[in-house]
Amino acid sequence: MRRAACVAFAAGCALSGCSLAPHYERPPTPPPAASYQELGGWKLATPADNAPRGAWWTMFHDEELNELETRVTAANQSLKAALARLEEARAATRIARSAYFPTLTANASAIRQRESVNAPGFTVGAEPVYNTFIVGGDLSYEIDLFGRIRNTVAGARATEQATAGDTAALDLSVHAELATDYFSLRGLDAQQQLLDQTVADYARALELTGNLYQGGAAALSDVQQAQAQLETARTQAEDTRLRRAQTEHAIAVLVGSAPTGFHLAARPLAPDLAIPVVDPGLPSQLLERRPDVAAAERRVAAANAGIGVARAAYFPMFSLTGSAGQESTQASNWLSAPSRFWSLGPQGVLTVFDAGLHAAQSAAAHASYDEQVANYRGTVLGAYQDVEDNLAALRQLALEDVSQAAAVTATHGALEQALYRYKGGVVTYLEVVSTENAALAARLAAVDIETRRISATVLLVRALGGDWQPRGP
Repeated sequence: MRRAACVAFAAGCALSGCSLAPHYERPPTPPPAASYQELGGWKLATPADNAPRGAWWTMFHDEELNELETRVTAANQSLKAALARLEEARAATRIARSAYFPTLTANASAIRQRESVNAPGFTVGAEPVYNTFIVGGDLSYEIDLFGRIRNTVAGARATEQATAGDTAALDLSVHAELATDYFSLRGLDAQQQLLDQTVADYARALELTGNLYQGGAAALSDVQQAQAQLETARTQAEDTRLRRAQTEHAIAVLVGSAPTGFHLAARPLAPDLAIPVVDPGLPSQLLERRPDVAAAERRVAAANAGIGVARAAYFPMFSLTGSAGQESTQASNWLSAPSRFWSLGPQGVLTVFDAGLHAAQSAAAHASYDEQVANYRGTVLGAYQDVEDNLAALRQLALEDVSQAAAVTATHGALEQALYRYKGGVVTYLEVVSTENAALAARLAAVDIETRRISATVLLVRALGGDWQPRGP
């Protein structure tokens, strides 16, 4: 028995070298722009999405941001759910791998039963009531002759890797979202500071205009215009407080805290903040680094393995089965040598007619592969777009920052001239109001551009799959 089992097992291992899955190659993707290919060091991409990305947010040198980013890693609920999905995918791989090994079950029973005396085969005069005592075990092992198990395991492993890529992509996205929200909050703090100062200035202007009106040196319309200007600024200030509160609530959720009770002290974004420079590198590095690109490619590999599983269903399924144990009708000789029984032998099953089931499963597997290829190519195109969008944003916002700074200077000078002219009685208060509004809008726009520049830097890091450049402490 032992020799026969070993021979059958060895034969099964020798025959299990065939796989019906197509030879897998990473699908070709649309080539990048010619300007990319002219760069030195151009090479085909090989996935490196598991390379450490590091704490890229430290490049902004903001201790409060660093502390919040650390809290995201430990407490964000979306990340915890993603990690649970990753553990589930790892377990699914182990489940698939278990089919490589035999299944051994043990059983025991003690049954008292009565047989019908009118049943076919019953011996007349025999005792119809008797006991059956059984203890034994069963062995089952599928011989993976056509690679069904191997391709199932390969598909599960590729799906696990794709899930790991999804988790890394979510981790990168959540950290980037926090950084974007954080700098938006600081930009709103700068706008709030500017608006609060403007409200105070407009309140003094209204008081001065009211005094001039009482003295007969100003018209009632001047007072009304000053009042309208003050109330409009107050409305802007209150709306900015609302936007800040909502941004603060979003940060609270990202770090796993309840919005109630969570507060970040106001700290305006510095107008001369140094925007860190991020090297986008080569397009090949982009495809290596982006975890979503790697996840999409792994799903193509999983779908390719699924084709092999579907093809294997057309062929017979061979297995080795065996059982052994002790059986008796009496407890006294249950475990004696004559009560032994055993069986061992191969078994083959071939589906002869299934009404097109296997053909439909094969068609579905091929369609799934085509879907994942299209998703992969779309993800690659989206990756290039993300990088180009944010590189363009950084270039254009740098130009806008220069021109807007000139606009702030010009509107400030115009405001001073308008005030001098109004005090000299040359112009009406309407010109002062118009110039003050232009100056306020220019200063608010300057803060907005600065906020968008630093946000574009964060988004560029996310588009690149993280910043992997070595950094000092």
